[in-house]
Amino acid sequence: MPREFTYRGYTLEQLQSMSMDEFITLLPSRQRRSLHRGLPPEQRALLENVRKAKEAMRKGSNVTIKTHARDMVILPEMVGLTIHVHNGKEFVPVEIKPEMIGHYLGEFAVTNKPVKHGTPGIGASRSSMYVPLK
Repeated sequence: MPREFTYRGYTLEQLQSMSMDEFITLLPSRQRRSLHRGLPPEQRALLENVRKAKEAMRKGSNVTIKTHARDMVILPEMVGLTIHVHNGKEFVPVEIKPEMIGHYLGEFAVTNKPVKHGTPGIGASRSSMYVPLK
């Protein structure tokens, strides 16, 4: 039997029914400070799009949300949506799960590609040209 999700002792349903001010008191200090200072226009637009998408999901249609707001704190009302977060090059789909509450959107859209070293290319040193072929 899977364990029920809780955040600081509250279930997902309780978190979703809380007002924004009540929820903010549960967050870590950095996120709490960020939300206390108010949402910038870009984050406010994202929150409006999230609410529209939730309404559209109830009616049965599917809406994609794209955003550049990587510094947006994930709120309980975002759970269940897929938000496409810009990583500097493309929009990475991020499916919001309950465990992500309190984190930032940008944490789930990695901005750099891991380095995979292959064979030496043009401009490599003289000694690296003589790599034995397998």
